[in-house]
Amino acid sequence: MDSLGKIAVLGGGSWATAIAKMLLEKNDSIWWYLRRDDRIEDFKRLKHNPAYLTSVLFDVKRINFSSDINEVVEEADTLIFVTPSPYLKGHLRKLYTRLDNKFIVTAIKGIVPDENVICSDYFNQVYNVPEENLAVIGGPSHAEEVAMNRLTYLTVGCADQKKAEAFAEMLASDYVKTSTSNDVIGIEYASVLKNVFAIAAGICHGLKYGDNFQAVLISNAAREMKNFLNTIYPIERNITNTVYMGDLLVTGYSHFSRNRVFGTMIGQGYSVKSAQLEMEMVAEGYYGCKCMKDIIQHIGVDMPIVDAVYNILYERARPEREIKKLCGVLS
Repeated sequence: MDSLGKIAVLGGGSWATAIAKMLLEKNDSIWWYLRRDDRIEDFKRLKHNPAYLTSVLFDVKRINFSSDINEVVEEADTLIFVTPSPYLKGHLRKLYTRLDNKFIVTAIKGIVPDENVICSDYFNQVYNVPEENLAVIGGPSHAEEVAMNRLTYLTVGCADQKKAEAFAEMLASDYVKTSTSNDVIGIEYASVLKNVFAIAAGICHGLKYGDNFQAVLISNAAREMKNFLNTIYPIERNITNTVYMGDLLVTGYSHFSRNRVFGTMIGQGYSVKSAQLEMEMVAEGYYGCKCMKDIIQHIGVDMPIVDAVYNILYERARPEREIKKLCGVLS
């Protein structure tokens, strides 16, 4: 594949909308898969996503909308998946179109539930997409700030350096700086872990722990991330790079972080179900935490912060007691 060809976004949330905004800076048109026809009609009429980032206006004449995932996959050469990880398998079950000849970019900062595999591995193992046709987008990048043209740094990971550079260039603009990496696995796992750690930060915030402790928590989270990545995929990487540490910091501290908000509600006494219902958005870290718990048990890595979050979310442990226990092992 010498060219990225026709581009498609698959997903209708805030990050999908932000990515579409970036793509239309460089492309005359894009394809966009949205599940609901009524949402598409509202989008065309209002000229913005009716549910997310409503301040971002689009020239809808440049967008080929479709609620038929097969039509979009058939028409496009590069497919950017931005659906929440719990729904990915459901969307893909509708497919009868091949994916192995497409360039697949996953912007899903999550893990496939019940499979316990990162999304790029899922496309490789289930849909036979070769590694050189798989890419990921990572880095500190809240959709809300992209919507406001605030300076954002993104990293595109891909085994094929030329494709990584081509896609990174497509995203780049005055307010988006891009770089490339070959650490696809590390970027994806870091994206999963930072959501779990952000839930921990939110829980501590909800329990009224202060900034001093938050700094200790995030420092230890970075150490856990480094130990995990070096065990699951031992290559030379700098954990302080923005695609790892930067994403961890912004997700752990920002008021835009839905995982931190979710954790804060848990720390304030909400049940998991009531917090999810009130948020009306998916906190990826909830699903990622269970998957990561299974993975770390299998590979034997000590990750007390992940353990604490898992115990609170899935074992109904009291947040006050679990975080107090955690305090005794952090340094």
